[in-house]
Amino acid sequence: MKRTLVKFRNSGFRNFIRKHEKYAPIIFFIGGFIFDSLTLGRIDRVYDLTILCLHMSSLTIALYLFNLMDDGKWKNTILERYKEYLPLAIQFFFGGLSSAYVIYFSRSVSLSKTITFFIILLALLFANEMLKKRISNKYLQFGVYFFVSFTFFTFMIPVFIKEMNTTIFIFSGLVSLIITLLLITIIYIKSPSTRLEIHITKMLGIILIMYASINIFYFFNLIPPVPLALDVGIVAHNIQKEDNRYAVTYERDDWYVFWRDHRIKFIHQPNENVYIFTSIFAPTEIKKSIKHRWKWYNENSGEWDIIEDIGYEITGGRNAGFRGYTFKNNIKSGLWKVDVITEEELVIGVVDFEIIISSEMQPKRMVERKF
Repeated sequence: MKRTLVKFRNSGFRNFIRKHEKYAPIIFFIGGFIFDSLTLGRIDRVYDLTILCLHMSSLTIALYLFNLMDDGKWKNTILERYKEYLPLAIQFFFGGLSSAYVIYFSRSVSLSKTITFFIILLALLFANEMLKKRISNKYLQFGVYFFVSFTFFTFMIPVFIKEMNTTIFIFSGLVSLIITLLLITIIYIKSPSTRLEIHITKMLGIILIMYASINIFYFFNLIPPVPLALDVGIVAHNIQKEDNRYAVTYERDDWYVFWRDHRIKFIHQPNENVYIFTSIFAPTEIKKSIKHRWKWYNENSGEWDIIEDIGYEITGGRNAGFRGYTFKNNIKSGLWKVDVITEEELVIGVVDFEIIISSEMQPKRMVERKF
């Protein structure tokens, strides 16, 4: 065993890490992101739950070990020999956990929401670059930890208890807050070097401000209702249910519009219905009330008028999402959008389109797709 450890300490991998010490944390952060991108599929799978729980547990342990390293707590132990790998492990787990937030919602047809998550990812990448001297900036270190733990518990707790609502979100945030404050307190008590580097009141203030900010974002509907995700959102000309499958007829967009399947300009024929088809992923056994909020852009007022809310119930567990649709007739020309929202008014996704009423124009590139 000792010979193996000596060989590992003198390996090419270790020499590479030392040579590229400046960029190693970013490499490991991206590595964590790529690892989860290739392996994670759906939040309620045993594999996904296991990986994310291991990420969170390992990150907590790694942060504890790393912050006590400068105090000689691990002197003459195996941890001291491999202390240079601890910050890299932290970056890997940061990358893995932050990527999960993006991965589970990347299928959403709401472009603005997808961009929001990538902005979060880029912010974490920027934060990673700011963590100089092996992430010794403890304020940033614990701030990022709190953010990823908050998102972790808002995913995990609804999956485990098979229920999601505002109360569950608040409870999830409190669990994350308590665990983060407990970790900071333990490290602060056990580590003299940490007490010299940070002011505990400032550190706690940063965490509490972050906690309040995330909750404010939630109540202003600025973050999505995790862990629900909109897989498909299509404006269609016709929908038929055949043998538990939905045959959706719609206009396909040009080949180069890769981020959206349906054509935004909807050619409406007289006496024709306009359908909105959605498929919403939800973890197994979670039941939720969903609404399609139909909105029309009023050019005179410059605002979106709510035309109608049409609701239905979804049940989680189907890999391709719970399918449902609503429709309207006697529709007006102009810009439309349908917000797919929960009973708490949290936006899961948005389907945008423009109604063009014409008896002469014909729909283009009509296709039928079964879901």
